[in-house]
Amino acid sequence: MATINETDKIYKKRSQIGGVTRRFMRNKSAVVGLAVFLIIALACFGAGVYMNYQTTAIRQNMQDRFQSPSVSSWFGTDQYGRDQFARVIFGGRTSLATALCVIIVATVVGAIIGAIAGYFGGMTDSIIMRTNDVFYSIPYTLMAVCIVASLGGGMFNLAIACIVAIVPGNVRLFRAWIMPMKEQDFVEAARAYGTGSRRVLTHHIIPNTLGPIIVQATLHLAGTVIAVAGLSYIGLGVQSPTPEWGAMLSESQGYMRNYPYLVIIPGLAILVSTLALNLVGDGLRDALDPKMKY
Repeated sequence: MATINETDKIYKKRSQIGGVTRRFMRNKSAVVGLAVFLIIALACFGAGVYMNYQTTAIRQNMQDRFQSPSVSSWFGTDQYGRDQFARVIFGGRTSLATALCVIIVATVVGAIIGAIAGYFGGMTDSIIMRTNDVFYSIPYTLMAVCIVASLGGGMFNLAIACIVAIVPGNVRLFRAWIMPMKEQDFVEAARAYGTGSRRVLTHHIIPNTLGPIIVQATLHLAGTVIAVAGLSYIGLGVQSPTPEWGAMLSESQGYMRNYPYLVIIPGLAILVSTLALNLVGDGLRDALDPKMKY
């Protein structure tokens, strides 16, 4: 059976989660953004249940090329007769999955390196931060382009490039959060009790910075979706015929004057998904703000 202290901790944690949830639900724009993003994510990641990838998104049918949006083909067909709705849905799965993987890895790596630099300080901090400054001084897009150009095209190499480009900024940000946190009374008490540095970091400091980390990851996710689409647009991401929002824009730009829906629909998919993610990030930032009252 749980002790009294463990029970108090459970109730306190539930109360904190409930407070965050209530504050988030009061933000109508954030709720709408979350609902929209969940609909897009469910439609994209569950596409295999109600759609065949090969026959709808990949197979060419030149007899049906350039059909306007209709009941039979909601988003029309492209220059190869492929169903545009299927390609947008499966392309969203590629874009969102890549962006999610990039953000998760970049956030974890940035948090670990930033926590080590901020907590230990001294020579460790100097070595980490001076090395980090070298990477941080290179513009995000330029670094990603250089890495993909050296490794070759493909979504895996594109993901690596985005991770390397995002991590330096995360390291600086997480270090800035950790440095004042290590001077807090509960950290000093843990040290006085004889707790090791690794346990102090993993059980006391990092858990107390999870709120800002989650908010930052959510806001970065929207930018990463745009970055993935942008790099794919210039040919550094997926290769045809694999659908991806940025690659679809690139393939359709020569037909945008006569068939504007080929460009408008993938562009709207990027716009709506990133807008929804930004609304969710703003809502989380307000909900996780400890200064706000219930």
